[in-house]
Amino acid sequence: MNRNANDDDQLGTLVTKDSLSPACPIRGCTDTSWYADAHDIEYHTSDRTYSFHKCHRCDVLFIVPMLWDRLGEIYPKNYYSYASKKTGIIPRQRSLDWLIVKLLASIPGDRLSVLDVGGGSGWILDQVKSCSPRVSFTQCVDLDEGAQAQAVARGHAYYLGSIEQFETDRRFDLVLALGLIEHVRDPALVLRRIEDLLTAHGRVLITTPNFDALDARLFRHRSWGGYHTPRHFVLFNRQSFTELAEQSGLGVVSFSYKQAPWYWSLAVLDAMRRLGLIEISAQRPVYHHPLYPLLRASFAAFEFARAPFAQLSYMVFTLGRR
Repeated sequence: MNRNANDDDQLGTLVTKDSLSPACPIRGCTDTSWYADAHDIEYHTSDRTYSFHKCHRCDVLFIVPMLWDRLGEIYPKNYYSYASKKTGIIPRQRSLDWLIVKLLASIPGDRLSVLDVGGGSGWILDQVKSCSPRVSFTQCVDLDEGAQAQAVARGHAYYLGSIEQFETDRRFDLVLALGLIEHVRDPALVLRRIEDLLTAHGRVLITTPNFDALDARLFRHRSWGGYHTPRHFVLFNRQSFTELAEQSGLGVVSFSYKQAPWYWSLAVLDAMRRLGLIEISAQRPVYHHPLYPLLRASFAAFEFARAPFAQLSYMVFTLGRR
């Protein structure tokens, strides 16, 4: 959607590389500087330019402006996860099964409670329940009103709202926050809330992009796919997320890099669009382009070959109470 000139007044001044540095959302640091400009190359919800800034103390990237109060605009109705949750087209993730089985086996108890933050219609919790008969209670926390009925029908409790607002006396043995922490405006607050909801022996499984990867560096000034502009608010590398988790009362139990071939594919398709070779628009998002599956498969093979010795662009953390 196109915006008029008054939008900048409503959203706050757009900070660019020539403007004063904004404060870091982690600690309010002022030791920040412009890092890159980026656009919404996936859904074209706006033609505006967004800036990513880097905090040199916290070693994170953050977007300006951060449209946390305009989620209905930056997450369009054809957003990929909305469609998948409502139609059930997301395939079962066998690698996730293996990881969850391993995690559940490390947690004591005959009856386990599992929370999925941003769990939508509960399709991942379905997988969790199938991984162990000890999982007796499952809870979704999500902002998607349209997913609530499906989640409840699948046997999951559902809270419509943010994890910061979620109140319960129950404590959870496993908390999932998959592809979530980069979407929130205050990651430290979210991690502290998760720590508060965790049992003494509980585990947290978190996945998030890594801005210190090869594709992130190559496409830094080409709207790298991991920016997911403007929906990713704060981006980490391994060290900066580890430090934030520890400051929130959580320690890293295990860590691994994971391939994210879609980040490469998005950048290449956008380059082709800018050259006039293909058409991508709000009506036809990049994920629906016929070249997308082919590119994703090709870059998946490339990332698989690099995996033993490279820092890939997706990170998987298992956390526990310190």
